[in-house]
Amino acid sequence: MRATLIYGAGDIRVENVPDPRIQDPTDAVVRVVRSCVCGSDLWPYGSRPATEEGERIGHEFLGVVEETGPEVTGPKAGDLVVAPFAYADNTCRFCAEGLHTSCPRGGYWGQNGVDGGQGEAVRSPWAQGTLVKLPVGEDSDLLPSLLTLSDVFCTGHHCAVTAGVDARTTVTVIGDGAVGLSAVLAARRLGAERILLMGRHEARTALGRDFGATDVIPERGDEGIARVRELTGGEGTHAVLECVGTKPALTTALAVVRDGGVVSRVGVPQYEEGPAGYEMFSRNVTLTGGVAPARAYIEELLPDVLDGTIEPGRVFDRTVDLDGVPGGYRAMADREALKVLIAP
Repeated sequence: MRATLIYGAGDIRVENVPDPRIQDPTDAVVRVVRSCVCGSDLWPYGSRPATEEGERIGHEFLGVVEETGPEVTGPKAGDLVVAPFAYADNTCRFCAEGLHTSCPRGGYWGQNGVDGGQGEAVRSPWAQGTLVKLPVGEDSDLLPSLLTLSDVFCTGHHCAVTAGVDARTTVTVIGDGAVGLSAVLAARRLGAERILLMGRHEARTALGRDFGATDVIPERGDEGIARVRELTGGEGTHAVLECVGTKPALTTALAVVRDGGVVSRVGVPQYEEGPAGYEMFSRNVTLTGGVAPARAYIEELLPDVLDGTIEPGRVFDRTVDLDGVPGGYRAMADREALKVLIAP
């Protein structure tokens, strides 16, 4: 079969790789129907050292089950399923607590000999606990929105949930990428009526307004902080959803949060230390967030996607086939595309 590999910064190739097969009795083989490029894929795309052998990449996909191991009694051949970006057994103590990303038997697609999602098919470890059946066909118009349940919308939802967003919460979202826009949509779904979106790409912030943002702040740094403070009577907002992952984004988040408020970060941190010292302590600011346990949220969010209450799939603004994946990476890295959908 064909799949996407990364060889180094800017070096994405689509090559022939061995077909996936059942290796453990808890496995399933899934034919990929839709996958996509994640914003977090752009970090290795921009900085990974060159290697002679490529590594599989991609962690967001949905597809049709083709074969299952003898211990898999849930998903069966012919089922359309969505896979969260981390596989897990869904039976351990961590999974029971909704922390599937800490499952001791779990892991991530494209690592440790497990297939990446940007290809024609995937072997899914722990298929029983990982894969979630979707009650639609593979030709459904809902596939883009259903695909966001593998990662991006669940990540935005996790950011809002850990920040305690509800109808009484004012919210600032930092970042107008797909995760930031998903966080806007998630915050609105949870009842927030005042949502400030910090972003300066007009097409993206326009979608953010459609998703529920009430104000857009294009300024950055001190000017952006001052604007948020101005719009909130000098106080800042109860919750700040940091969806970028850079130190300046975290600095801004801590500067615009209200005293006693919460900063939740889901952007993959590109720093080792942050400004969370005495000032944040004295202001009773809580810092939370982390890697999103997408599997814990899929069934909760699925009904709203199925009935059209939310349309998180609108974050996809370009579609490519497998041959177009390298160009899709370039388009996202160059800010020519918000999020690229892959239809093998």
